[in-house]
Amino acid sequence: QVQLVESGGGLVQAGGSLRLSCAASGRDFSSYVMGWFRQPPGKEREFVAAIGWNNGITYYADSVKGRFTISRDSAKNAVYLQMNSLKPEDTAVYYCAIGRYAIVLRRTTNDVDEWGQGTLVTVSS
Repeated sequence: QVQLVESGGGLVQAGGSLRLSCAASGRDFSSYVMGWFRQPPGKEREFVAAIGWNNGITYYADSVKGRFTISRDSAKNAVYLQMNSLKPEDTAVYYCAIGRYAIVLRRTTNDVDEWGQGTLVTVSS
């Protein structure tokens, strides 16, 4: 059974930084893509970033490119999202996700196999 457990959310002022972590277990992730989605208040869940577990290639939504960095630690089965220069519009519940390469191509929730429980990030102005 796959488990994805996020941590690291919280309240931060605009311009600040946060680092989200996702601990993954229950599967060989070598052929999968790990990613982060977010759901702002009153809006739909949207793609943020993804990383190929095997090759480490990264993908980003235009809205976070240059500010967020996704990385993984294969030894720890963990994925991270370093968020810098945070803006109030980054306020959302952030979800760790796992799926096939289609996540990168279509960037929709339909291609996600498993979700974490989510962690709230609030950016004050």
